[in-house]
Formats: sequence, C-alpha cells, structure tokens
Amino acid sequence: MTTLDELTPLDTVKLETVAVYRKLAESSRLLGEFKGVVATIPNQRILLSALLLQEAKDSSAIENIVTTHDDLFRSAADEHLAQSPAAKEVLRYRQALDVGWSLVRHHGLLTSNHIQQIQGTLEPTRSGFRKVPGTVLKDQSGRVIYTPPQDARAIVDLMSSLERELNEPAASMDPLVRMAILHHRFESIHPFYDGNGRTGRILNVLFLLKEGLL
Repeated sequence: MTTLDELTPLDTVKLETVAVYRKLAESSRLLGEFKGVVATIPNQRILLSALLLQEAKDSSAIENIVTTHDDLFRSAADEHLAQSPAAKEVLRYRQALDVGWSLVRHHGLLTSNHIQQIQGTLEPTRSGFRKVPGTVLKDQSGRVIYTPPQDARAIVDLMSSLERELNEPAASMDPLVRMAILHHRFESIHPFYDGNGRTGRILNVLFLLKEGLL
C-alpha cells in the first residue's frame, strides 16, 4: 500500500535532463504563443468555449466516451434537444472544467474540496473520495497492473499532501514540470471510484491557469 512516506518531497525531485529541458522550452513557447493570440481577441469566450468543448471531447474519448462534433455542438447549443449518452458525458466534462475555472479564479487555490466538486460535476453520484477497498487498475487482458492506496484515511492524507504541493511554489522547479509530477501523483492516488482520468486532466488545465500560464 502506498503511504505518505513514499511521496518524495517535490523540491527534492531531480529532473534536470536534456530531454526534459527540450520539452520544457517547446511547451513554454507554445503556451506563450497561445496566450498572446488569445489576448488579441475582443471576445475571448468565443474561442475558449470552442476549445473547452474540443478539450472535453478529446479527454472523454480517452475513456471511450466518443461523440461527434456535430452531435456535441448541437447539444451544447440547445440543452432541450435529445442528447446521446456520450454527448451528455462530454458536456458534463465542460461543466466540470467551468466549475474548476470559477473556483480557481475566485480563490486562487486548488484544494481537495475543489477537486471533489470538479469530480462530483463529472460523476453526479458525488460519492467523494474512495472509502471501500478493492479498487485496482487492469490492462485490457484483465491483469492487475497497479493497486492504488486502499485505506480511506491514507487517501485523505495523500490528497492533503497533494493539496499543499499544488499551492506551495517550488522555487527550484518550473511550473510545467511541477504539473507533470503532480498529475502523476494524483493519478497514482486514484482517489475516486470513477472519473480520475478526466479529473486529473482538468486539474492540469486549472494548474496552468493558477500559475498564470493560461
């Protein structure tokens, strides 16, 4: 079982490699270009709404929730239309991203409660962090490839630790590298019964917003 002792403090993680620096330089350049272009658009929401839908569609497709652009934009334009199950899931993703965006802009933080609100928008059952053991991750053949923490108290403690690292600057580490490490940690904790992948990808976007990179 994963324990708090197994989480290496963020400031001690060493990733100063040529490969990392090359990717970091490319990613920083592209983010800067995107931010500059968006700043020139009078109504940024028009572009961002379309991009949010695309992000929701692509992220949901990773979870085998597949829909078409036509179906998605029709459903987004008129909520009274009959929606396919996949379109409903994707639109919930966009709603969850909007919820997280509002929370970050209002509080300037990403907390465990915020993360639960985001996941609860994705998954209306709103069951919160896992409390019952038995969750394992399997490959397509059914072989167990990873067992996340099982103890409910350990999950809460690990998420509290992650919350601190999301909000306390690591002076020695670029925010993009921090984002990658923290994403890996969140997915390793796997705190929810469902929606961990989509929640984790939303957290990436919100972390960039919090750090002023979007």
